Amino acid sequence: MAGQVTFQGRTGFRQTLSAALLAGGMAATVGGALLFQHVGGYMPCALCLEQRTPYYIGIPVALAALAASKLRAPAIVTRGLLLVVGLLMLWAAALGVYHAGVEWGFWAGPADCAAGGAVDLSVDLLSSIDAVRPPSCSEAALRILGVSLAGWNALIATVLAALALRSALARGDRFA
Repeated sequence: MAGQVTFQGRTGFRQTLSAALLAGGMAATVGGALLFQHVGGYMPCALCLEQRTPYYIGIPVALAALAASKLRAPAIVTRGLLLVVGLLMLWAAALGVYHAGVEWGFWAGPADCAAGGAVDLSVDLLSSIDAVRPPSCSEAALRILGVSLAGWNALIATVLAALALRSALARGDRFA
């Protein structure tokens, strides 16, 4: 169209902004989970811990995409990194849906995710440390607006995946 300039050979503002938003969004999400754990006292179950893995991998990849964009690397580099972030967030969303389904009783969770008994830590910390068991994956530790943390993870990861995939697969930036 007349009056529009298209930059298809290099990464544009859209990819730079998306990489920054993705890195910040993923860091905020996993940071929130760590705050709930260490400040709020919510002990994560095995599935909760597993849901963090795509974020731990995705944050450095998004930062690499941001750096590639800022350093004016070829567009395929930044877009490829954004595609990886999108796939990681799809993985995180799938884990969140699976965990939320376990919490709602739609399907069974992993066998190693059963609730353990309460442990009296006042006796002897070293002797009781092996007796500490994580909470059951089938019981939501907290619900916010009726949605468990696993459900929120699924929603957030889906939004982040959509942003990453849209940025990775979109045509070059257009400026009027």
